[in-house]
Formats: sequence, structure tokens, C-alpha cells
Amino acid sequence: GREYALVKRSPLYDYSRGEVVVFVSPADHRSRTIKRLIGLPGDWISVPDKEEIRQIPEGHCWVEGDNGTASWDSRSYGPVPLGLVQGRVTHVVWPPSKMGRVDKRVPPEGRVMPQRNL
Repeated sequence: GREYALVKRSPLYDYSRGEVVVFVSPADHRSRTIKRLIGLPGDWISVPDKEEIRQIPEGHCWVEGDNGTASWDSRSYGPVPLGLVQGRVTHVVWPPSKMGRVDKRVPPEGRVMPQRNL
């Protein structure tokens, strides 16, 4: 079934790692997608299952689904332009069994190397 969520619209660069964001799909501009923001511009990302490390270009972010390798996300289509991000998901409101606040979850240590630490 479908889930419904509350979205807080935010300025273009007012996002942080671990937040769940809604964005226009880079694969289909007619649809919106919800994923967890893993990396920000300038960060280096260790891409699971590809034994690859990529730097996120300026003006882009890296997003991944919480359900791992079954997710169609930045591992499939690459970094997402920040201009496509429409806001952060704050709460799930439907179905009632999933109702509640959406927690921020920072990626596991070693997955992201922030630009400021290089």
C-alpha cells in the first residue's frame, strides 16, 4: 500500500546527512521519490557492492533507500542535483501502523568521508 508523509520545504542547501528527503526523480521527472540523504556536495562516498569511491559534485547529493540493494537510488542513477530536492520528510501519517516521526539516521562510519575532513 501507499504511505503518506508530511514534507517540510527547505532552502536549497539546508539539508544534512541522514535526513529523508523528497525529490523529483532524475529518472522520471513526472514522479517524486523519497530516499535518505547520505552525502552532500564534496563528500566522498563508498558505494556498496561496487567497490568504488565517488566524490559528490558541487550542487548534488547522494541518496539511498533504507531497504538496501533493493532500492533504485544514487547507486543506480548517480548523484542527484540539489535543485530537484523539494523538502525533508518529517512524519509518516498513513498507514496508522507506520505513523510517527521520521528519524535522522547517519550512514555507518566509513561510508561517507565529508569534504571538510579531507
